[in-house]
Amino acid sequence: VMLVRMNSSTAGEMVMFAEHVRWLFDIIGKECTAQGVFTCDQLPEAITRLKEAVAEENLALKAAERQAHEEGLEPEDEAVEDEEYRSGAGIHLGQRAAPFIHLMEWTLKEKGFILWEAAHDF
Repeated sequence: VMLVRMNSSTAGEMVMFAEHVRWLFDIIGKECTAQGVFTCDQLPEAITRLKEAVAEENLALKAAERQAHEEGLEPEDEAVEDEEYRSGAGIHLGQRAAPFIHLMEWTLKEKGFILWEAAHDF
């Protein structure tokens, strides 16, 4: 399991699993290279893309919940979802993206940049 270290020039450090960073970078449009940077000028678009993707996912999740309710799924079906959630299988984009969005917003507020580093391309 590879880790990616995100260093903000103004807001501290964050470490994430490469597979999760790849998911976020795909949305943003960044290459998953061993090293890279988000400049201050690139942060607003990156934040917007992630927030839009999270909003789209939230709409899809709400629609799926409505459909399940309409189909009369029983409460015990929700217990399965809770178990999947606890095991990590049910983690949604919003939960993965929120800490990174927060880091980017703080970095942008202070007019900084974010460097990332991994053992190799991911």
